[in-house]
This record gives sequence, C-alpha cells and structure tokens, in this order.
Amino acid sequence: MRVLLLGVGGVGQAMAVIANRRDPDSRWMEQMVLADYDLTRAQKVSAGLKNPERFPAEQVDARNSEQIAALVRKYKIDTIMNGCDPSFNETIFDTAYAEGCNYMDCAMTLSKPHPDHPYTKPYVKLGDYQFARHEQWAKRNILALIGSGVEPGMADVYARYAEKHLFDEIEEIGIRDGANLSLEGANLAFGFSIWATIEECLNPPLVWERDKGWYTLEPFSEPEIFTLPDGIGDVEMVHVEHEEVALIPRYIDKGLRKVSFKYGLGEEFINCLKALKSLNLDSKEKTIPLGGQLISARDFVAKCAPNPIEIQRRMVGKTCAGTWVKGIKDGMTREVYLYQVADNEDCLSRLDCHAVVAQTAFNPVLMMELLARGIWNKVGVHGAEAFDPDPFVELMDDYEFPGGMTEMDSEYKTALDARLLREPLVMATA
Repeated sequence: MRVLLLGVGGVGQAMAVIANRRDPDSRWMEQMVLADYDLTRAQKVSAGLKNPERFPAEQVDARNSEQIAALVRKYKIDTIMNGCDPSFNETIFDTAYAEGCNYMDCAMTLSKPHPDHPYTKPYVKLGDYQFARHEQWAKRNILALIGSGVEPGMADVYARYAEKHLFDEIEEIGIRDGANLSLEGANLAFGFSIWATIEECLNPPLVWERDKGWYTLEPFSEPEIFTLPDGIGDVEMVHVEHEEVALIPRYIDKGLRKVSFKYGLGEEFINCLKALKSLNLDSKEKTIPLGGQLISARDFVAKCAPNPIEIQRRMVGKTCAGTWVKGIKDGMTREVYLYQVADNEDCLSRLDCHAVVAQTAFNPVLMMELLARGIWNKVGVHGAEAFDPDPFVELMDDYEFPGGMTEMDSEYKTALDARLLREPLVMATA
C-alpha cells in the first residue's frame, strides 16, 4: 500500500508513528507520504521516525485538487488518507475519485442544518455527499472508507460486532464517549481539532428511530449520567452531532429501534461553546482580514486557543470511547458497553502524542492493514459496519490498543453471574 496522508497535525502525526511502529519492514505499507500545508511540521514528523525514507514530507494545499493529484502521480499513490478538518473533505474525496485512488477519512462530509426547522428536521446529513456517489465509486472499482477513526470507526465496528456475536435482537445502540482528562493550569482545552469540535458540538445533533427516521434536537439536550470503566466513573453526557447516527442504521438491523450519540463535554466546556455561538465566533464565513487574507471567526478562535499538540504533556487522565448496546440474547434482556480506554501518560510514553489523538489514529492504520492484506475488500462508499468486525477486534491487542466489554445490569448478566450460561468472548471483560 502506498498512502498519501493529507494533514500532519495531531492525528496525522500519530498515524505516522503508529504505522511506523506497526510495520517497520514494509510488509504491507510500502510508503506513507506526509503532506501538510506547513512543510516544516511534516518534515519534523518524518525526521522523528525510525525509517524516514518511507515517510517523505511534502508541502500541499489540501484545498487544491491539482496539488493533491500531482503528489498522487509523483508517488504512485493507491490510497489517500484524509487527515484534515472535514471542511476539506469534498475536495479531497473528489480528487481521489478523479485519480482512481482509494480514499479514507476520520470525519465525513459536513451536514447542513434545515433552513426552517434546524432542531427537528435534518437537511443534509453527515456523509450524504459521499453516499450519493456510492455507485460511481463502485463502477470505478475503488473504495471510499468513510469515518475510519475512533468515533466514527471503531465504534461502528463494535456495533457490527455486537450484532454478529452478542445479540439476537437489538433495541438501541448509543455511542457514549467521555473522559477524566484534566489540564494543569487551565480549566478548558480542546483535545483535538478546534474547528471540528466547534462544528460537531454546535450543530443540531442527529438521532435515528425506526418509526421516525432521522431527526434533530437542540445541542446539548437530554443529559444523562453514564458510568465509564477503568476508573473514569460517572460522566454526564449530552447529545452531539456525530457520524455514527448516520451510519449505523444503514447497515445494522436485528430489529434496531434507536441510535444516538452522547458525549461528556462538561458544564464549563458547554458554557464556553454557547458563549462562542452567542458572540458569532463559531461562524465559518471568511470576513476577518488577517495577514492579507480573509479568515473566519472560527479560524480566529482556532488560532488563539491552546494548540492540542502543544498542551498534550500537561494533560493527565484517561479517555474512553465506546458503544452501548441494548437488546435480547437467549430470550433475556441484555446491555453491554464495548469500549477502548486510552491513558494519556501511556500514550505520551509510547507514541509521543496525547490520548485523544492516539485513540483516533490507531483505527485508520489498523484498517489500512486490513485493506492492504485483502482481509477487508469492497468497492464503493462504505462505513466500517460494511466489513467483518472480527479481524479488526483481533488486531487491537497487536496495536497495543486493546478493547474491553462491560456486561451491564440485565437478565443476561444475572444469568452469567449465576453461572447458568457460558459464552466465549473475543474481547476482554471488565
């Protein structure tokens, strides 16, 4: 596999480090070109790797399809990995198609709120632009694997794993994400892309129900307390717009009746986001003159806020991403939480990057390996649910990002605790 990685920020850097550690001898990844608008940043990442010749650095404007295409041809690229903010997605996605390349991203093409009823009706959903082009990609015999990060990505694999192994009927799937990360000397900090955080948290969150289809709510609605494993504990979570709600109902059935996404943002962070919106600092309109060009208010906030890469060494704690599933197994009610916990200190010591970006980055690299080895093999536009989840789950330990499963209170757990049932589990239980 010959990969063009567009964007060598926090997640892109982590992807390069993980790929280099996982495949030092070019068994399945021949080359990964590190391309960024800031050439110095890409060069620094390349120089820090064990085999920098396999990770050449290039300068690119990811909004310029001609520049992307030139790198594809120069390095004979077969897969473009989009590590940029989702505002770049349409250009990169379309360029990959034009060049006959496979494509991957961590966040799908952007939504557009309903012009008249933003908090009840969807208009353009996350990924609609890409799914509308599925047949074109399939006819060209190339793959767009969209949403290949942790959420979406790993969380979607978990949903498919639960459907395949753990349930006879599924009532509800909810992605639940939270952390106990703290930053010394600061009350607030962005753990990953500032631009993307503002986008997903302030857009109307999407929910799917079988009887209603997709609908939207107001941001930060319906708070609930969810208990996370590995010592993180109780976290208040609220609805946030996210791709899993657009993906899971397309692929998973077994009677599925509802899909949602909730995130543990914390009261201070929610108040910060509300303040940004009230001051119009979330605007994407390029109206502010800076350095001879126009930038948006959101771009300005991103420039002023603490850089997630620079603050990573001051963060302590753990972050947890996972998929909660409720349904029926062997005639009994069952609830499970399939998850992955990343410890910031551990990620810094092993990968020199913080837990949030490390947890995101290992998934697309793992998926690249499955694609390169022909274990995952499809054409068209697909989410991770389209593939067999078992090879992914089995590789997680090899990537030093093991998954876990909590059997929550239910009739099925009571039976298990009473030793009336036995079931072999691929994933560790906690």
